[in-house]
Amino acid sequence: MKHLTKLLSVLLLVFAGVACTDLDENLQSDFTDTFDPNNPGFGASENVNRPVPNDGLNAAFSTLLNGTANHFTVFSVSEIPTDEMVITQKGGDWFDGGIWLNMHRHDFRATHPGLNGAWGVNYGGVTQTNELLANATLDANQTAQLRVLRAYYYWRLMDMFGRIKIVTEPGVDSPQVDRPEVYDFVVSEINDALPDLNETAGYARISSGAAYALLSRLYLNADVYNRPYPYLPGTGSHAPGTQNFDDAMQAAIDAADEVIDSGIYDLGPQGDFDSVFGPANVESPEHIFIVPFDEATGAGMNFGQMTFHYPSQLTYDFQQQPWNGYSSLEAFYDSYDDNDGRKDAFFVEGPQFDLNGNPILDVAFDAADPDGAPVNYTPEINELAPNGSRQAGVRLGKFSHKIGQLPEMDNDYTLLRYAEVLMNKAEAIARLNNNWNDPETISLVNLIRERAGADLYNSGDLSAEEFLAERGREFFQEALRRTDQIRFDTWGDAWWEKPAHADGFRNIMPIPLDQINATTGGFPLTQHDDY
Repeated sequence: MKHLTKLLSVLLLVFAGVACTDLDENLQSDFTDTFDPNNPGFGASENVNRPVPNDGLNAAFSTLLNGTANHFTVFSVSEIPTDEMVITQKGGDWFDGGIWLNMHRHDFRATHPGLNGAWGVNYGGVTQTNELLANATLDANQTAQLRVLRAYYYWRLMDMFGRIKIVTEPGVDSPQVDRPEVYDFVVSEINDALPDLNETAGYARISSGAAYALLSRLYLNADVYNRPYPYLPGTGSHAPGTQNFDDAMQAAIDAADEVIDSGIYDLGPQGDFDSVFGPANVESPEHIFIVPFDEATGAGMNFGQMTFHYPSQLTYDFQQQPWNGYSSLEAFYDSYDDNDGRKDAFFVEGPQFDLNGNPILDVAFDAADPDGAPVNYTPEINELAPNGSRQAGVRLGKFSHKIGQLPEMDNDYTLLRYAEVLMNKAEAIARLNNNWNDPETISLVNLIRERAGADLYNSGDLSAEEFLAERGREFFQEALRRTDQIRFDTWGDAWWEKPAHADGFRNIMPIPLDQINATTGGFPLTQHDDY
């Protein structure tokens, strides 16, 4: 009866026309496999949590809770322009003035509120870090952690916006500088801090392993970050074929080896994704640097609300109705082989049921939908706009959820993890040796595929295209795809409902207009020429 009552409530809301059309607030959490009521591996209702250290640094670290795994800021503007996922316009739902349709099509605009949010969140982290560095009594390790954390915020800003300000003191403005200068600053900050970092750190804090993992990412992208405007491929001071490029790839390998050789981190057994991404994933041996989301003390992870259809509330007895927004693109989902365990673990696909195994219904279903009222998440999406099917698209499920979940999830979100370090080293070796089938590259990638239960690569199987596809399969929903596509020079390619372009300036986002308007004195921000 409890579930029948909830179903009637959902249907009444649907008939009344309640839908999510204005999503400025934080959306909520995430999903797992197609529901199996006999599966004991999911559905823990208790809150598995560990408090962050009481070390006086939380003002700076807690800023990571904002925008990392919810709607409208960092996650949204990092993922929606990629070939991983999309927000379709579903009639009157999710149009939002066309801002997400434009972003999918790479029609980036300085007025996009998500870009303004991403800028503000990361500079907020910089501000908090600068305040602590200037005003707190810190030991050498705490200072080093904050410098690396600030470098992480600046990496995000540099990666997304290119030409930014480097501000290192509270209340002191600085001029806007080109991205190569920001890259040099970020790398030097991390390297300068490394001697004072510990090999292990407190929960959700920065260890030397985190610093080396971030360096491996930075060095791997050295060519991209050193390109002059308009950021065309092969124009950087680390361009392929130059000694600087070789040095950068070797540095990426060396940084990765520091993490690997420490012996602290591990991928875990085959098929074990729940311990890495699930609601009880505290202190996974694969985690290097995480955001400690928690339903009570660390709000801000909202994937369940962001991706599921309204009546999917009944599937896991969610405390609030989802908003039916994000889904994966069909071609991206189809890039996984059926025997790849990540395909089932990272997506929600097929007919959906309530806790008792009864089909959940959308009585306001699209007339053209062959499935009718029963909710069925199909890989195929009929169109981007104006009438994307309400049930179309497999849904985001990598960070799985629990029965009775609040809008705020418990899952820790991975910023740096061991699999990325392995893949970074594999790619750097291939680029350094100009050989995607280097034996060590294949061996490292096969560690990832073995954990997934996928077929292993043989010599001759890998190419740049296949390597990028494998990174996509492994790092889906971790906000790395945009960076990867730019590095592999596929950002301008055409994919579903997104035209091809050859505009190098679109490799970065426009400086938000609100930020430009707010800096009229001192050192005013200026827009990139082509925006």
